[in-house]
Parts: sequence; C-alpha cells; structure tokens
Amino acid sequence: MGSPQGYRASWWTFLLHQAPHINFQFEAVGGEFAPEDWGYQQALLFLASISGLCFAISLVLICVYLIRFCCCSNEDEEETKTQRVCCVTWSCVAAVIICCAGIGIGFYGNSETNDGVYQVTYSLLNANHTLSSIDTLVSETVELLSATVRGDLTQLEETLSPRTDLVAVVRNTRRQAETVAQTLDGVPFWGETRGGPSILAEQVGYLEDYRWLAYILLLLLDLIICLFTLLGLAKQIKWLVIVMTVMSFLVLILSWGSMGLETAAAVGLSDFCFEPDGYVMNTTQARTGLSPEILQYYLTCSQDVFNPFQQRLTMCQRALSNIHSQLYGLEREAVPQFPAAERSILAIQSTLNTTESNFHHLVALLNCRGLHKDYVDALKGLCYDGMEGLLFLLLFSFLSALSFTTAVCSLPRAWKRFQNRDSDYDDMEDDDPFTPQARRLPTVRAGGAGPTLPGSYSHCSSWGSRGSLRLSAPPISNAPVSQYMSQSASFSGSPRFESVPLIDRHSPPPSYSPSMRASYVGASEEVEPPYRTGYQP
Repeated sequence: MGSPQGYRASWWTFLLHQAPHINFQFEAVGGEFAPEDWGYQQALLFLASISGLCFAISLVLICVYLIRFCCCSNEDEEETKTQRVCCVTWSCVAAVIICCAGIGIGFYGNSETNDGVYQVTYSLLNANHTLSSIDTLVSETVELLSATVRGDLTQLEETLSPRTDLVAVVRNTRRQAETVAQTLDGVPFWGETRGGPSILAEQVGYLEDYRWLAYILLLLLDLIICLFTLLGLAKQIKWLVIVMTVMSFLVLILSWGSMGLETAAAVGLSDFCFEPDGYVMNTTQARTGLSPEILQYYLTCSQDVFNPFQQRLTMCQRALSNIHSQLYGLEREAVPQFPAAERSILAIQSTLNTTESNFHHLVALLNCRGLHKDYVDALKGLCYDGMEGLLFLLLFSFLSALSFTTAVCSLPRAWKRFQNRDSDYDDMEDDDPFTPQARRLPTVRAGGAGPTLPGSYSHCSSWGSRGSLRLSAPPISNAPVSQYMSQSASFSGSPRFESVPLIDRHSPPPSYSPSMRASYVGASEEVEPPYRTGYQP
C-alpha cells in the first residue's frame, strides 16, 4: 500500500529504513514495522546493542589510559611536563565545550520531539471529535424521527382516518421515516466499546510527558557537571574535580544507554513512517473490527476508492425527498377538508427540515477529507518533527558520550597536578626566603618571645641567631644595597624607593640571584645592621 496523499517519507526516514535488520542468530529480518513480532524486536535490540559495544570499548580505553597513567614513570624533562599539563587542561576544556554544544542540540531535539508527539495527540483528539460528532448527530436524528413516527404521524393518521387514500399516504410517509432512521442508525462505524482515539491520545501524551521530563533532567545534569568541572579546573579545587570525575562516569553510562534507546527508536520509527498505511490498517482492523473498505477509504481518500457510505446516504436522501413530496400533497389536499391536520403536518415538516440539516452535516463529517487530514497531520508530526528531534537527541547522546569519555581520562591527571603543584619548588634551597613555602611560615624570634616578623623578613632566618648578629659592630656597607637600589629602580621605575634601604621597604627585592644573595649575606656577617645596634644581651 502506498503513502497517503499529502505525506511523503523524508530522506532520513529512507536511510534509516535501509539499516540492516539482524536478529540474535545473525539472520536477516524484514524491514516491515511489526513491534509485536519477536524477530523484529530482536533486530531492534541488536541495533541498540551497538551502543553497548561502544560503551565497552570506551571503558577499555579509559582503563588502559588510567593504568598507563598510574604505572608508567613520569621522569620527563620540565618542558615536556609543562606541555603535557597544558595538553591535559585544554583537552578537558575542549571536552566540556563539545558537551555544552551537545547539550544545546539536545534541548532543541527534545523540543522538536515534543512538538511532533503533541501534533499526534492533537490530530487524534480532532479525529475523536469527528467520530463523536458522527455518533451524536446520528443518535439525535434517529431519536427525532422515532418521536415523529410515534407522535405526529400517528395523530395525523387518526385525523385523516375518514379518507383511506390519505391514510395510505400517511402510512407510506411513516415507512419512509422508519427507513431513514434504520439506515442512519447503521452509519456510525466507531462505537464506544472499541475505544476511541482519545484513549490513545491520552496514553501517548502521558508517556511523552515523562520522556520530556527525563531528558530535561539528563540535559540539566550534563550542564551542571560541565559548569562545575570548569569551576574546579579554574580554581584548582581537587575534591570538586574528583566528584565531577565520578559524576562524569555515571553520566557516561547514561549517555551510551540513551544512545542505544534512541537508535532503536529511530530505526523502528523509520520503518513505520516508510509505509504507515499497512500497519495502521491491520492494527485498527484487529482492535476495532472495522471493515477494510472503511479503513481504505479514510486512509487513502482517493477518487479511485469507493465510498462505503454512499449507498446508505443515497437511500436516506431519496427517502427524505419522498417524504417532502408526500407532505406537500397532504398539505394541499387534506388541510382544506381536515383543518385539525394542519398542526401535525407543520410539526412533521419542521422535523423533516431538522433531519435534512443534520443529514447534510453528517454527509460532510463522513467525507474522507476531515479524518484523512487528521491522519496526515499525525504522520507529519511523528515522522517529520518527531524523527528530526529523535536524530538530534541521538547526536546529543553521542557527543555527550565522547566528551565524558575524554573527561574521565583527563581529569585524574588534572587533580594529580593540583595535588603536586608545590613539587616544582623541591629543587630550591630550604633557606630561600622568596619561595611560597618560606612565605607561608612565619619567623619567630629566638626563644619563642617577641612578635612574629612579617613574611618579607623571613630571609633573616638564614643569618643565624640574634646572638651571632650582635657580634658585628661596624655598620653595614652600602655597596650591595646600592647595587640592589640600582636594579630595583631599573625594574620598577619608581624613584621614591631609590634612597630607601632594602629592609625598610617591607618587601622582597623585585629581582633575586644567588650572587646578590651571597654578597648580601657576606656583608651581614661582617657588619651588624643599623636597625640591630640597640640590641644587646
């Protein structure tokens, strides 16, 4: 069976429909959409297992990388070490950026899928409204005709009883009205016991709400992990990076799992959208018992397809025309002789006018255009917007899985670097006054008494105790200080420090070399500093 008018399968539907359908015994399975068939279910599960295989490969890569990272020696040159640290940092940042791009794609795909599914539910509700209107209109018309037959026509027959010829006309009118009622009573083809499209719309909407919410939570979780990962890398917070590494591994599992579900759903939906009429006809006929002619008429809506209601509608139209002509003859012949019959004839004509109006409305509702339009709109929403959104969600899951695989591999090197970031100072001397370790430890006077000197004076600890300093009586030479002053002026460009001694600046010199330090310490051992002259044991 071909596609309905107004709908054509998209190119991505055609491509996905060409995907191999293989069961667990590696045997080819037909591409017809048959979700109740076990072989077809195996084919979809086989496609979903490809995502599981990718997840296993990513786990192997992560394990190999971490084993090499933990077991291999790191005796590299400083330049190579710096390059590796830069590579690790930028790989983490690139993974986070790609993940954020995938999150944006995921939000768009989730919205598109939601729009497509709600287009399906809207079309189903419209179709249910049309079917309900047909049932309501037929039931009202049949009741109206039955009441007319029992009331006005019976009273008119009693009024015209003296004229047998007129009584025969009234009885013929009664038979025509009963025929119309019986014919219309068989027109409704969708009973309440079969379950209307509204039930299907409610089920689809219920599932879609939970699907949309689940993807929103997954997207927000990915976004939070990306933001906190960037924060941990920027602030070098080790515990935060460790927590985000664990969370990245958990989201990695969710990403590969969602990718498997989306792959199976996309291929199954493409099989349905490639030729939807066959599955819809077979399923609807099995669940509702409708005749194939009615289903073919509404699904195809072509001039080549015969209208199954045409015969009934023609019979009703002819019967109503006969009733009109008979009432016109009774009004012309009976009213002059039986004035009491005029009220009954007018009541019957009013009922007949209402019946004709309902009949024309029923003919419009039974036409295939309305229900076929709802059917095509549902297909477009599901196979255009829904399929497009599902493919974007598939791309999001793939990018998210790749990004978190890279993050799980790179983040451990990053937090190890945070832990050992002070190891670069291990090759420096312990008495170096300008290392971060020396700045963190306050210097206390000998004996534990007196106030603590600022960190800028910590270099005095390398000169020895105060007792050794007091033995030097001559004032300190200004030669090395002048050397410091000239270099400080050349670097800072601030003339207000040129005549101030180094110690009175309360800050370490801007440039520092071992030769300067040796000269300065040698001068301090020979001469007592000026600010120490007042200190005697």
